[in-house]
Formats: sequence, structure tokens, C-alpha cells
Amino acid sequence: MSMYLKSLELAGFKSFAKKSSLEFNSPISAIVGPNGSGKSNIAEAFRFVLGEQSIKSMRGKKGEDLIFNGAGDGGRANRASAKLTFDNVKRLLPIDFDEVVLERVVHRDGVNEYLINGSLVRLKDIIELLASAHIGASGHHIISQGEADKILNANLRDRRSMIEDALGLKIYQYKKEESERKLEKTDQNIKEVESLRREIAPHIKFLKKQVEKIERAMEMKRELIALYKEYFKREDVYLKKEQDSILHDRSKPEAELSELGDELRRLKDVVSQASQNESRSPELLALEEKIASVRMDKDATTRELGRIEGEISYLKRSIAKKNEELNKEKTKTVFLVDVESLYQEIDEKIRQAEGSEDIGFIKSIFNNLRELVTGFISKNKTKNDDSATADFEKELEILSSDKHSFERKLAEIREEEQSLSKKYDVIKDEIEKNKDQNVEAEKAILRIMTRQNELHSQMASITARHEKISLEKEDFERELHEAAMLIGREAINYDSVVLEEVGEDRHAQLERKRTIERIKIRLEESGIGTSEDVMKEFKEAEERDIFLAKELSDLETSGAALRQMIVELTEKLDTEFKEGVRKINDEFHKFFVLMFGGGAASLKVVREKIRRRKSAEEIEALERGEIEEMGDDETEELGDEGLDIEVSLPRKKIKGLVMLSGGERALTSIALLFAISQVNPPPFIILDETDAALDEANSRKYGDMVENLSKYSQLIVITHNRETMSRAGILYGITMGSDGISKLLSIAFDEAVQVAK
Repeated sequence: MSMYLKSLELAGFKSFAKKSSLEFNSPISAIVGPNGSGKSNIAEAFRFVLGEQSIKSMRGKKGEDLIFNGAGDGGRANRASAKLTFDNVKRLLPIDFDEVVLERVVHRDGVNEYLINGSLVRLKDIIELLASAHIGASGHHIISQGEADKILNANLRDRRSMIEDALGLKIYQYKKEESERKLEKTDQNIKEVESLRREIAPHIKFLKKQVEKIERAMEMKRELIALYKEYFKREDVYLKKEQDSILHDRSKPEAELSELGDELRRLKDVVSQASQNESRSPELLALEEKIASVRMDKDATTRELGRIEGEISYLKRSIAKKNEELNKEKTKTVFLVDVESLYQEIDEKIRQAEGSEDIGFIKSIFNNLRELVTGFISKNKTKNDDSATADFEKELEILSSDKHSFERKLAEIREEEQSLSKKYDVIKDEIEKNKDQNVEAEKAILRIMTRQNELHSQMASITARHEKISLEKEDFERELHEAAMLIGREAINYDSVVLEEVGEDRHAQLERKRTIERIKIRLEESGIGTSEDVMKEFKEAEERDIFLAKELSDLETSGAALRQMIVELTEKLDTEFKEGVRKINDEFHKFFVLMFGGGAASLKVVREKIRRRKSAEEIEALERGEIEEMGDDETEELGDEGLDIEVSLPRKKIKGLVMLSGGERALTSIALLFAISQVNPPPFIILDETDAALDEANSRKYGDMVENLSKYSQLIVITHNRETMSRAGILYGITMGSDGISKLLSIAFDEAVQVAK
């Protein structure tokens, strides 16, 4: 067979103070020497380098005990190391090197170092690498002195663990335990993620309500923008149309007035000439001029009155708008000075009444008091304490006063015009009696003057319209500015708006304006100034929750996969374990019969029984007869599966391990260990004086089994038995001098035989 184990090198390990190297180039290598020479330190060095963590199993209390502590003239070492070299050409170990060197170093401070081919690694890396090759720090392939009986003394569960290790199932057990650790960590992570989601859920709920409020406000904003655009578009179209209409309506009357003026001057020249010729009274001409002057005053007054009415209309709309805002308050404020003034007047009236005995006078005083109070209440009902409308009201009062003045003036002018016209008619009638040539001219002058009056009235109306449109344009521009300030320039970009119905009723536009004002108030009350921060925070919180939800889903998926893997590993472990036990039993029986000359032996899978004290519920159930009695105060239940050993010796009525003698137990344990090694041969086996209790006859059987076993596994045998030594290809002798240091001597029998031939 191929040699997997090439060499073991020790330095400072226990009694091996100096560097010592053992070459394993034979299927069986024997290590011999007197008691106390350090032979068993070789087996412990194997445990050490293969990752054993129990210092006690290496006959020490702490890591420092494994380091050579000095003896005689030799000083103590600061570190202990063991280096194991494998031939890995056949890739026994899953690493891409033809030779693999494992090394472990322990220092005085207890720090351990693990190396693979000179590179520092973790203990976990060593264990995983060896587990894949069916090698461990302890178990079936390292059997030390006094431990051969360990598998017989073990309980059911520990014995199962040993067999699983021997069958190479430890890798599945390791993966299962690792999966269970990962599952536990995953379940913990799931709880943490669920906890995080529960923590942020109320905040997300609060933010969502805020966002809904913001979205409603933004919807109002979008609605307001749409209304504004249509309103501005329609208002722009309306104003331009009205301005064009005014220009158009004004052009004809102005042209006609110009023509009529020229014609009137020509006719007046005719009449004047005729009057001079006919000695016409100059009074008529004076009246005509005065009437013309009066009519010019009337036209000017009419235009001014139209302008004032337009301004009054605009001020009333402004006051109404302000009052609409101010009238939200349900109470009016009365100034103390006004109340004190009322009190003084009332007090004065009461004093007058107190000083009189005239009932009629006293009644009149009471009437005066009622009027004072009624007037005070009436005055303060209509009084508005907001200074925002005071200037408008004052200006409106001035304009109203001007309007009344101009109305009176217009009425006086009309009366004067009427009076002059009557006087003119009287004089005209008198002149017409004597007119001949100028009759037609005068008629034409009258017609022209009448037409001029009509045209001047039209022009006054057009001027009033112009003033009104100018005010509406100012209102339009002011609204544009307010819209831009409130919701941005998007609201005033109305050029692209297409109107389905251009010539709608003006009332619809005014209703649209009122709707805009209502939405503006609601929008201002909603307060969307911090909307961007809230939206950003909600988005971040929602994204965090989505991330956690995904992480939770991933963790749950991972947990399900780990649970499935654990189930599959458990099933695989159970199946291969039972199949391995069956194969071991075949070999166990053969070796047992060979060792004892007959009889039978086997491993049996059983489920251990665990006794425990009854619970209060079980006692009550017993009293009711619902369960069977199993003892006074104890009950038993089934635990985990384990392994029991059944033996039957030839010519003896022995059916169990407890009845075996020490030698019989040794033979039984050797038969079982060799059977295990046959079923799943490890790369190498270390036997530390497992043959110490055998007599000569059994030693030969043991030697035959060792020689047969070496066909499957490389053997390192620590022995005192001559029969066992005779089967070795190389013999290492361990000696120890007075300095307490172990030394090596070697004899290669295979090479000696070749030389002898």
C-alpha cells in the first residue's frame, strides 16, 4: 500500500527537547523502549498536531505542560512544536499540494499557532481539512495505552459518537452542528429584524399620514395651478379683447366728431355771415357758444364721473375681499375711548333729567339716551377694527364725496343746459320768423350739435369702459404676482393653455376666481412648507422597511434551507450510520470468532431510557388511571439512539460485557477496533500498547491481525510485545538518559532483509 504518513518531527515537545524526526516508510512502524522513556509522548504528539484541545488527554493541565521544562544541565524550552508530513499525491487531503505539512506550536503563554505548509491558519481550517480525509485529533485511529477498553465502557451515546467518527460521519455531524449554529444565528437575526420593523412601524405610520396630508395639499396645489392657468388665460384673452373693442369703438366716434367739428365751423361761418347780412341778434350766437361750453363741461364731468365710478367699483371689490378675510372673526372690538365718550354723554343727559321735574322733558331725555345707545351699537356693528381696510374706506369716502359733488355738478350743468336750450329755442323761434337764407344752415348746425352730444356720450361711456379695464388689468397683474409668490412660476405660464370655450359668460370667470380664493385659503392653512423634508424622511423610512422586509424574507428562506439541510444531514447520518454498523458487525463477528475460537459479537442500535421524577400532572393522570404505573416516584422515557454491544463466548454462559474478564474485554475491544478499521480504513492507525494484556497465543493472533490491517492502513505501534515487534518494517527505540531527554534509535528491518539477500 502507499505510505500517506511520511514523517513526524518534534522539537521541545515534552521529553523531546531537541529536534527529533521519525520517518514512516514502512506499513508497520514500531516504537519500543523502557517505561518512562517517552514512547507515549509520540502518540500524544500525534494528538497535539492533529488539533486535540483537551490538555488532560495529553497528560497535562495547561498548554505550558507540553513544553520541555528542562532537566539536569539542559535549560527549558520556550515553545513546543510538532510537524506532521503527508504524501498528498493522491489528494488524500483536499488541497492542491503533493506534500502537506501540518504544524502546531504552543508557547509558554499558552498561545497556539497552526500552520499548513508554513502558512498560519485557524484551528477550524485544520479540523475541516482532516475531517474530509477521515482523520481527527482522537478516536478510532489513535488508541493509547489503557484506552482500548474505552469503547466498551462508553455509554450508548458516546459509543455511537465513536462509531460515527470511525465511519467518517463526523463531517456530516460537523456540518449539521454548523448548520444548527447558523440556524440559531439566523433565528436571532430574524427576531432582531422583526424587532426593528416593529420599532419603525409607528414612525412610518405617522409619516404616512403626514405624506397623505402633503399629497392632498399638493393635489390642491395642482388643482390651483390648473385653475390659475385657465383663469389667467381667460382673463388675458378678455382684457385684450376688451382693449381691442375699446380702440375699435373709439375710432369711429372720434373720426365722426372731427368731421362734425369741421362741418359745424363751416356752417357757423354761413350763419354768422347771414346774421350779419340780416342784422341777426348777437345773443343767439352767445347762447350757442354758452350751450357748447356747457355741453363740453357736461362731457368732461361725465367722463370724470365714469372714472370715479370705476375707482369706486374697484375699491368696493378690494374692501369686499378684505372683509371676507376679516369677517372670519365672530366678534367686534369696541375701543375704550368710544365707551368712555358714550358714558359721558349718557351721564350728562341723566344729570339734566335729575335737575328737572318736567315729565315731558325727562321722556325726551330717555329717547335721547335710546338713540345714543342705538347709534353707538349701529356704528360699532359696521365698524371694522382692521386697519387694512381703513385706507380703502377713507379713499372710498373721498371718492363717494367726489362722486356726489360731480353728480350735483352734472345735474346743475344739465339744468343750465336745459335752461339755455329753452332760452335758445325761444330766441331761435323768434329768429326763424325772420330767417330766410340761414334756415337750412341752422338746422344742420342743430343736427350736428345733437349728433355731437350723442357722440360725446358714447365717448364718455367708452372712456369709463377704458378706466374699468385699466383697473381690471392692474388687478390681473397683481394676481399674477401673488400666484407666482404662492405656488411658483408654473401657475403663471398660461400661454400653452387651449380654451375649449372662448366666449363664456363673465359670471363663470368670477366664480372661478372665488374658487381660487377658497383653495388658496385651504392651501395656506395646510402648511406644506416642510413637505420636502417629510417626503424624504418617509421615503428613507419606507426604503429601510422594504430593505428589512427583504432581509427578513432572505433570512426566512435561509432558515428554511438550513432546516431542510439539517433534516437531510440527519437522515444521511442515520442511514450511513446504520449501514456502517451492519458492515462493522460482519467484521466484528469474524475477528471475535478468530480471537475466541467461536462465539458471537455484534453492535445493536438501541434508544436509551431516561428515568426522571414524575411531574404533578403525571401523578394526577396516574390517579385517574389515564397512564400506567412505572414506579413510586419515577417514570422513564426514550432518549437519543445509541449503540449497545452484545457478546456471547463459546463454552461459557456469558451474554454481556459486565461478565467478561479483563483479558476477554481486551480481546473484545481489539476485535471491535480492528473490525471498525476494516470497514472504513483510516490513512493511519496509532496503537499505544494495546497488546500489553495479551498472552503469547493471543499475541500471535493480534500480530496476524495487525499485519492484515497494515494492508489497509499505515500502522505506528508503540509496544513491548516481541510478537508485535516482529511484524514491523522499521523499529524506533526510545531511550532517556540522566538529562531527562528522549533520544531516538532506529532499525530498518526491511532494508536489513534486502541487504542480507
